[in-house]
Amino acid sequence: MVKRGFTLIELLVVIAIMALLMAILLSSLHRVRKQAKALACQSNLRQWGTIWATTTAENDGYFPGWNPDELWPDHEPLPRASPAGRGWWDLRYWCRDWYDQTEGIRCCPMATKPANPTGRGGEAGGTFLAWGRLAPEETHPWKTYGSYCSNVWVSWSYYLWRGWGRREDYPRYWRTAHVGGASSIPVHLDGCWPEGRMHHYAVPPEYDAVPTAHGPTRHEAGCFCINRHDGVINSAFMDWSVRKVGLKELWALK
Repeated sequence: MVKRGFTLIELLVVIAIMALLMAILLSSLHRVRKQAKALACQSNLRQWGTIWATTTAENDGYFPGWNPDELWPDHEPLPRASPAGRGWWDLRYWCRDWYDQTEGIRCCPMATKPANPTGRGGEAGGTFLAWGRLAPEETHPWKTYGSYCSNVWVSWSYYLWRGWGRREDYPRYWRTAHVGGASSIPVHLDGCWPEGRMHHYAVPPEYDAVPTAHGPTRHEAGCFCINRHDGVINSAFMDWSVRKVGLKELWALK
């Protein structure tokens, strides 16, 4: 019998089929990896929900203030943020124990690299970039960065006690978790700055956060209106549930 090998055309067809299958496989693998990171992000936020629930339970249902040693104008003391009496602001910005204890859950798996690893210069993060160090590495060697954003309206505001801000914004602060519609009140979200706020006059930003550079204006709605998980972000709510939130849905939340 005469043995015949593969022709050039047959080899090219086989190679083309293999390349096509590899492209499909890699695409599916990339999608699965993104889904896995999104689930890991939700797991982080569930742990954040536990932290918030525990903190409010220690404060008779009230959220912590930014400066617990000060008094409101009516002489009502601000709730303390922890049994040690540290303020929420102090805990998040300067307390090493807080960063050490939350190191594994401060970054969404989609945004683990800080925008500014040295603590000098701009700190705002991006869609796939964590917000940078809040203090110089020389004085605060622990990792003072992350990629989640707290809802500023969920706190006892130090600024309002100081008389900063508008009187009509006073009732916008959620001082306690014991309210109706808690499942529509975001507490901790994907974001590119440590805290952000929605105003009644806020409008969607004109652009998404830059993936590898500074994001939109900090403190405002653009902090968490970022396309980090294919058109959605993850959020923990005041009933301590966690779910995906569409970017347009942000403007329908309380």
